[in-house]
Amino acid sequence: MSDRVALVWDDAFEAYDFGPQHPLKPIRVVLTVALVRACGLDALPNVSSVIPRSATRAELETIHSPEYVDAVERISQNVGDPYGNYGWGIGTGDDPAFAGMHDASARVAGASITAADAVWSNTVEHAFNPAGGLHHAMRDHASGFCIYNDPAIAIRWLLDHGASRVAYIDVDVHHGDGVQAAFYDDPRVLTISLHESGHFLFPGTGFPDEVGSGDAAGTKVNVSLPPYTYDEAYCEAFERVVPGLVEGFKPDVLVTQLGCDTHATDPLAHLALTTKTYRYLARALHDLAHSTAGGRWVATGGGGYQIYAVVPRAWTIYFAELAGGSVPAELPPEWIERARSEGARELPDSFDDHGVILPPGRRAEVDERVMLETKETLDRVVPYFGRR
Repeated sequence: MSDRVALVWDDAFEAYDFGPQHPLKPIRVVLTVALVRACGLDALPNVSSVIPRSATRAELETIHSPEYVDAVERISQNVGDPYGNYGWGIGTGDDPAFAGMHDASARVAGASITAADAVWSNTVEHAFNPAGGLHHAMRDHASGFCIYNDPAIAIRWLLDHGASRVAYIDVDVHHGDGVQAAFYDDPRVLTISLHESGHFLFPGTGFPDEVGSGDAAGTKVNVSLPPYTYDEAYCEAFERVVPGLVEGFKPDVLVTQLGCDTHATDPLAHLALTTKTYRYLARALHDLAHSTAGGRWVATGGGGYQIYAVVPRAWTIYFAELAGGSVPAELPPEWIERARSEGARELPDSFDDHGVILPPGRRAEVDERVMLETKETLDRVVPYFGRR
C-alpha cells in the first residue's frame, strides 16, 4: 500500500460543461468521486482529499500561446451562440463556447498541476485528478472536447521544477495528440499512446512513424490498434511495448491519462475492452511507477462516454489501485440510487463486466493486426533507445 495518496477534487469542476447535448458531461466525474466515497476509498488512512488551485496565466502559456489564452478569456466573457464558430477551434460541435470557459478550464489545468506538485514535493506518492486528461488541446486551438491541455501543462510544470525525465502513458481510445505535439522535439518526455487507429477514429493521427524529431526521435511512441481489440489482445500489446520502453527511459515521474472510452459499450469508439483490462492496467501502471519512477505517479482521467455504467466504475478501480484499497463485488446501493437520481437508466450491479465474445474469425484477425502493429511500433523506436 502506498502510504500517501491524494484525490484532487473540487465540486467546481462541474463548471467544465459544454451543455446538455454534449457527450462530455461533468456528471460522469461527479459520480466517479461519489463512487470512490461510497466504497470508502477516500476514508483510507493513507488517502487525503486535496482542493486544487487554478492554473495561472503564466502556467497556461507554458503550453498555449498568449493569443490563444486571450481568445479563450475573451470568448468566455461574451458567449452568444455556443456554436458561433469563434475561431481558435471554439464554437464547433466538439468544442462549443460556454460562459466561464476560461476559468473552468484553468481550474482543471490547475488541478493537474496541484497533483504534480504534491507528487514532486514528496507530499504524496500518487495523486489522481479525475477531471483532467484533456489531451487534445493544441498550442493555439481547442480540439476534441479540450480547451487547455492539462496533462501537458502538468508535465511542463514538472520539467520546470526539476524533473529531468517524464514518462507519459495514454490509454484513452483516442490518440494523445496534443501532449505528443507539445513535446515532439523534447527528449526529456517519453509519450506512449495506445489507441484505436487513426484510420477509423478522431484525431486521425498516432501512427508508428510519429516518433519525435531531432534529439527526441524515438521518444514518441504510438500503438495503433484495430477496431474490436479485446481485453487479452490489448493487454498483450501493452505488455509488449510499454514496460520495456519505460524501464529503459528511467523517468523521474510517471504521468498517465486513463481514458476509459476503450470500453466495448462506449458510443464514440470501436474497441472491445471490459473492466478486466482496467484492473490489469491499474496494476501494471502502479508497478511501473514504483519500479521506474520511485513511486511518483500523477494520474488524470480522460475520455469515457458511458457516463453512468462505465466511467465511475473504471476510475474507481484505478483509484482503488492507487490507494492500495479494494472495491466490493457489488456496486453500493446508495451509489446506484444516486446515479439513478442523476439520470442513469440501466446500470450494472457489479464492478466487473462479462467478457465480450467475438466471432472466431474476427478474434484471429484482431490478434494478427495487433501483433503487426506492435511489431512496427517497436521496430520504429527501439533502435533509438539503443543509442541512449
